Amino acid sequence: MRSFRPLPLISAMALAFCGMAHGQSLVELYDAARSFDASYQSVQAQFEATRLKSAQAQAKLGPTGTLSVNLAKNYIDFDPNKPSATKGIANYNNYYGSNTATVIGSQPLYRPADKAEIAQSNLAMKVIQEQLVAAEQDLMVRVSQTYFEVLAAQDTLAFVQAQKTAVAEQLASAKRNFEVGTATITDTREAQAGFDLVVAQEIASQNDLQVKKLALDQIVGKNGTSPKSMAIQAEPSPLNPPQVEEWVSLSAEKNPSLRQATLNLQVTELETQKAKAALKPTVDFQLSHSLANTTNATSSGAISGGSNTNLTTGAVVLSWPFYTGNALDNRVRETLSLSQKAQADLDAAARTVAQNTRSAFFGVMSGVSQVKALQAAVESSQVALEANKLGYTVGVRINMNVLDAQSKLFDTKAKLAKARYDVLVGHLRLRQVSGTLQLQDLQGINNLLEP
Repeated sequence: MRSFRPLPLISAMALAFCGMAHGQSLVELYDAARSFDASYQSVQAQFEATRLKSAQAQAKLGPTGTLSVNLAKNYIDFDPNKPSATKGIANYNNYYGSNTATVIGSQPLYRPADKAEIAQSNLAMKVIQEQLVAAEQDLMVRVSQTYFEVLAAQDTLAFVQAQKTAVAEQLASAKRNFEVGTATITDTREAQAGFDLVVAQEIASQNDLQVKKLALDQIVGKNGTSPKSMAIQAEPSPLNPPQVEEWVSLSAEKNPSLRQATLNLQVTELETQKAKAALKPTVDFQLSHSLANTTNATSSGAISGGSNTNLTTGAVVLSWPFYTGNALDNRVRETLSLSQKAQADLDAAARTVAQNTRSAFFGVMSGVSQVKALQAAVESSQVALEANKLGYTVGVRINMNVLDAQSKLFDTKAKLAKARYDVLVGHLRLRQVSGTLQLQDLQGINNLLEP
């Protein structure tokens, strides 16, 4: 069992933006998705089918037994007047029954192709296990991505509504100042235009939130999902391990897709062994026992006699396909080409995984830097807004300057909230591509949610 490794997050700070208190956590929705998501269910069904197929291959080297029963009633009609009839024998007709029961047991002694097939089935089980791991990790990331998209949409709507309140206050102030003659009608009209714009943004944000919630409902199979908001603002710490090449080495060892490609190469190599084995003889031991019973009857149907025969046979059966019209030789050449293809696919997968790991690593690094930059931008925007409000009060700034400063502040806050969510998802994606993503990682995020 893999050890617990929480996401690389340091604790932080005070209450952030609060959403609905009575919602579902990330782990709760992931559990719901596991029993509903069609892609994940498909891999689970394939896992069960592969397990059963592996059992079928194992059975090929075990003993087998068959029973056959034949019940027959025969009729003889002899006419001595026919030219072909034997002279001196009277005309007669007769019914008689013949019943046969045979039991045949067989035990393979030497079947190299079947042994290769069993080895293939064992590898196929490992392949589907890696596919199941990959499907679980993919579902974790998809649920988390959709979960945080809902939270980001909620935050955006809340910031737009807060901006709407601030613009409404600014509009009321502009109207009062115009009435007392300390401001022009231009200030009022600019404030009204700003208010109308933020109303339109509110409508768009409400629609975006509804769409994001529908996407979350679809992936988890529930209606009206309400994800819990973040209770604290988690500040990301440096990645551990800190070097990108260490993550690349980790993904080369544990990435499920890369491990599948490695196993597929081994499967194709066994396919070549199986094709070569088809040119070799097979040896089976067979044991059979037959019971034959014949009953005679007269023309009136009365039984007149019969016989019983028992026959037991033991044999070692050798089968050798010494000539197949080059079909098996060509099959061997085909499997060798398929092995070359599997090797090329493995090389391509290794390069892709390495590239994706580097992209995910630098994406997280960039996201961490972006969070820090946006934090500074929020502080600067707050100071700029206060300065513009003061300047407007003393008459050195106009209303449009205040409205622009308000818009920049709330827009920056929304971008900061989304950047924090993106960093969390980025950590999950990096663990996914490195093959180390586990349920404990989602539980680490759960600790950051509202209780």
